[in-house]
Order: sequence, then C-alpha cells, then structure tokens
Amino acid sequence: MAMLQNIKDEDTSAVAVFVSPHGFGHAARAAGVLESLYEIDPSIQYEIFTKIPPWFFKNSLSKAFSYHPLETDIGFVQETPFRENFLKTKKRLSAFLPFDRSQIERLSRLVKRLKCKLVICDIAPMGIQVAHEAGMPSVLVENFTWDWIYQRYPNFNQQIQNHIDYLRSLFEIADYHIQTEPICNNRNSDLTTFPVSRKWKTPGQKIRNMLGIAAESKMVLISFGGIPEQITFFDRLTTLEDVRFVVAGGTDSFKIEKNLILLPHRSDYFHPDLVKAADAVIGKVGYSTVAEVYNAGTPFGYIPRPNSPETPRLVEFIKQNMVGFVIEESIFRKGDWLTILREILRISPIKPITPNGADQVARFIYKLLD
Repeated sequence: MAMLQNIKDEDTSAVAVFVSPHGFGHAARAAGVLESLYEIDPSIQYEIFTKIPPWFFKNSLSKAFSYHPLETDIGFVQETPFRENFLKTKKRLSAFLPFDRSQIERLSRLVKRLKCKLVICDIAPMGIQVAHEAGMPSVLVENFTWDWIYQRYPNFNQQIQNHIDYLRSLFEIADYHIQTEPICNNRNSDLTTFPVSRKWKTPGQKIRNMLGIAAESKMVLISFGGIPEQITFFDRLTTLEDVRFVVAGGTDSFKIEKNLILLPHRSDYFHPDLVKAADAVIGKVGYSTVAEVYNAGTPFGYIPRPNSPETPRLVEFIKQNMVGFVIEESIFRKGDWLTILREILRISPIKPITPNGADQVARFIYKLLD
C-alpha cells in the first residue's frame, strides 16, 4: 500500500479519514476539518483513505499525512457537472456493494496497527463499517447521505433499493453524527454546524498580483469543483476587456489568452484563495462551492442542478444568507449570463457573521480524542 508521507511516534494520536471521491467537495470539507484540527493539536497524524489524488490534500493541509489509495465510495458516475449517468452508477454500485468482508477485515487490522483512535467519514460508509469492525468510534460528517440522495430519483431508486437499504443501515450505525449546513435532510445528530470549508491562506491582492490582474480590473472566477466541464463561450468572455476571467479546471495546463486565465485542477493557486480574491464567483450549486463562497462573502452567480435532490436546500440557503443571482444552466452554456454579470459585479461582498463550521467540527472531534 503506497504511503505519501508517514510521521508517527508513540505519543502521536492518529485518526483515519475515509473520504468519498465523488468530485472534490467531500475532500474539501474533510480537508477543512483536518486543517482546523491541526490548529488545535499539530501532533495528530492523519491516515487518509480515498481515490481523491494526494496532491489535493497536500495543497490543502499544513502538515504531513499518510495516504492510502482506496475506492471508498461510488456516489454517482457523472457525465458532466450537471448530469449523472444512472446506468453506469447502477453497474458500479452492484460491483461495489455489499463490501467485501475480507477487505473490511484487512482495513480494520490496518487502522488498529496505525494506532488510530477514531475514524472520520465524509459520507464514505466504508469507513463506518471499518471502524465498527475495528471496535473504534466512527464520526459521520454530512449534509446528505447517499441513501437519501438515491431514494429521491423515482425511476432509479426502484432499481437499486437493495443498495439504498444497505447504505442506510451503515450510516445508521455511525457512533457520532455531525451535520453541516446547508443540510438537506435534518436528522437527530450530535452536532450541527455552519458551512464547512477550507480557509483562505493568501491575501486577495497578492493572488491578483500573482495572476497579473491590474487593480482597475474585475476578477471573475468560474469554477465547477472537481468535475470537468466543456466551456464553449470563451470568445464571448474576451469581449469584456476590463474583466479578467479565471477558469478553474478549464485546461490541462496554465494558460493566459487575452483576458482569460485558464487553470488546471492541480495548480499553484489554492481554490479558497481564488474565491476570496474574486469580485464574483460563477459556479454550479454544490456543497463545497457554496461553503467557500459563503465563508468568503463573495457575490455568487449560481447555477442550479435541476435534477439534484441537494439543489433546493442549497438554493434556499444561498437566497437567505448570500448575495448574487441565479443563472440557469441553459443560459450559462450559451454565455447569455454575461448580460447580468455587470449587476453581479456591482454587489458588495458581505462578511459572514458566523464561524467556519470546520472549527466547530474540529473541536468536537478533538474532545473525542481527548
């Protein structure tokens, strides 16, 4: 089993972290929690189990960690950030569930050998079963669970009801249950927090200077999380010469074309720093994007995912607590949203009055470790 980094001694507490690899949103939330936990106690060692690439955590965390490449979850097979492939999702779920008993036993022996004291799960139920097998506490962190999401697709749920029941049974045996706003399905939980996101590291002006954005120019960040999206309206963006468009995940390598700055997913620019530095963010309605924009106070041009059961609650939260405008997917794809961009850019940022939920989760977990 490959390990990215490993620093462990007899006095070090360790936690296992099982993260869903569906997009980057769950990894971003988990990383936010781990970084806040590091601020409380830098000696805690992290054993991270996921298929999210290790560079994501290396960019997000201030301390060393151990990385275990593992398919911890399926979630959905995505065709685009807005469209799921239900047939492929069903096939992958059927091959993945129920969990292989020998694999669970092997993983439980591993987390005990690594001297982990508890298992944190960002909606990857495999971690809950591993913790149960190992006889150590499990902490579920979520704003929805997969059984809840799957159940809300009327035609799909009938085909995978056995998987829904199995996943629900696993989520129910978590020892500690933390829900993070915006919550899709309120349940009895041990802790409810404000939105959880990674914290920005570099001042906005420095980020703009690094990107070569002049003081008189407006910076607009276009972001779709960890799922690639084909953008076909770049030629329309170039007509707004006083605006610099930073497109996260818009290319395989760093490029500057006229007023466009195209960044790969793995870049030298930390995503929360870009959100904080921007005059506006344009992006799909997904948990990590909403949480990062909320905690930065940046105006938001948000694109709902009409088929996602998560969308209504996220949109409700945006309308009540954030500033911005809705942009329908069809309008976004055509580039017609540029007509309201000036209105979005006239909105002043609002400083959030609530703490980052990552600190709330970290304090709760630290009490368990203590």
